[in-house]
Amino acid sequence: MMIEPDTKDWTWVLERACFDCGFDAAAVQRDRVGALLRDNVALWPPLLSHARANARPNDHTWSATEYACHVRDVFKVFDGRLQLMLAEDGAAFPNWDQDATAIEDDYASQDPANVANDLAVAGTALATRFDSVPDDAWSRKGVRSDGAHFTLGSFATYLLHDPTHHIWDVEQGYATLDEAAAT
Repeated sequence: MMIEPDTKDWTWVLERACFDCGFDAAAVQRDRVGALLRDNVALWPPLLSHARANARPNDHTWSATEYACHVRDVFKVFDGRLQLMLAEDGAAFPNWDQDATAIEDDYASQDPANVANDLAVAGTALATRFDSVPDDAWSRKGVRSDGAHFTLGSFATYLLHDPTHHIWDVEQGYATLDEAAAT
C-alpha cells in the first residue's frame, strides 16, 4: 500500500521543540552529536525485533522496518552531505527523494534484522565522522536542493531530529497495533 509522500518542511525544528517527539534543537551541544547518534542507533534493535516490525499500524503510516530503512538511508545521505560540507564551504547538496527511495528499495519487504545491522553501521559511521569535525568547521555552510540553508551546526541538529522523531513514530505505531489487537 502506497504511503502519501511527506511534503512538510521540517526545518522549523531548528527554531522550536517538536510538539510530537519533544526533540529540542536548542538543547543539542555540538560535542554530543556523535554520542546522541549512537544513543539513537541503540534504540532500534529492540524495536526491530518486535514480532510486528513489518506491520503497518494503518494505511498511512510506515511499519517499524520501513521507518528504520528510512533512518538508515538518512544516515547515509547525511554522511555524504557532511563530507561535502567539510570539503566545500557553501556546498550544494544533491537532491534526494526519500519517497522514491522507499519505493525503489522496497522498504516494506526488507528483513528487520538486516535493517537493524545496516542502520547500526551507517549510524555509527556518521557518529564517528561527527566526532572528528574540527571546532572551526561548525560554521561551514550547505544548501539543500529546495533552497534550505544550513550551517554544519544546524545541519547536525536538523539531522538528529529525524531519527528521534521516527523512534516516536514507531512507538506510536506499536501502541496503535496493540490497541487494535486488544479490541
